[in-house]
Amino acid sequence: MYLSEMMEKQPIVPYIRESDYAVRKPWLSAERRLLDYLLVYFQEGECVFQVDGIPYEFRRGDFCLIQPKSLNVLEGKTNTITPFAHMDFFYDSFREERFPTRSGQIDLEPYSHLIQPRLNDFHGVTIPVRLRPKHPIALRDKFLAMVECWQHRDPLMQLRAQSLGTEVILTILEDHTDLKQTEKAAPQRMNWITSFLSLNLAEPLTVSEMAARASLSPSRFSAKFKEQLGVSPHRYLLQLRIHHAQELLTGSDNSIEEIAAYCGFADVHHFTKAFKKEVGDAPGHYRSKRNS
Repeated sequence: MYLSEMMEKQPIVPYIRESDYAVRKPWLSAERRLLDYLLVYFQEGECVFQVDGIPYEFRRGDFCLIQPKSLNVLEGKTNTITPFAHMDFFYDSFREERFPTRSGQIDLEPYSHLIQPRLNDFHGVTIPVRLRPKHPIALRDKFLAMVECWQHRDPLMQLRAQSLGTEVILTILEDHTDLKQTEKAAPQRMNWITSFLSLNLAEPLTVSEMAARASLSPSRFSAKFKEQLGVSPHRYLLQLRIHHAQELLTGSDNSIEEIAAYCGFADVHHFTKAFKKEVGDAPGHYRSKRNS
């Protein structure tokens, strides 16, 4: 699956479950698997994190991202300061049920419905455990600001923390993937088209203009459109315009001329002809019958 396909179902909307600065003496977190994402910044000290059987040494200035389902053992070799966040990347309705797993919790079968999607399961996405940020200071500052904001429970600070979380995830993806190239092979979805057509209903839209917005040739766009929506672009647009005209005829005092213009028809004659063909009645007669 491509990331764009997942984001149609579960958009990336960060949810910070637990976050703190974690000032500790040498410590050990026993083996467990995660339901969510764990992002850690190493501000002070040395750590060894074993993730899916591979040991990683971390020192000051490093970043670590552990993805859902990963088996991990975390150890602080020295006194450490490790700001962290347990967080969801993708939105779903289980946010309040999900939790940071506990030591020894390896079998996640009873909680399989709570496991977040893994970034590395998508085409063209391979995020390393040890992150390689292109601008580490900028990422550090965003992440620490996110942790700080989350400590405050008022709504505005929580909203700010979520906004910073989005920036952090975006930075990680931009630094470690080439999604613009990868997503060229992703299935072209037409879920955006209804909003686009509704917003531009009064404009003289052409298939070429729609196709250009989708970065497809007109013929390819028309084929994909019909495949996904069941009718041609021209037919869909006409139906949308007629439906809007019906709403205005029965729910407003606008003149027939105004309604024709609002619905993207060149003139009243064209509107009347198209409306009668689709509905079986002239606009004026349709209005009088519906409002009588």
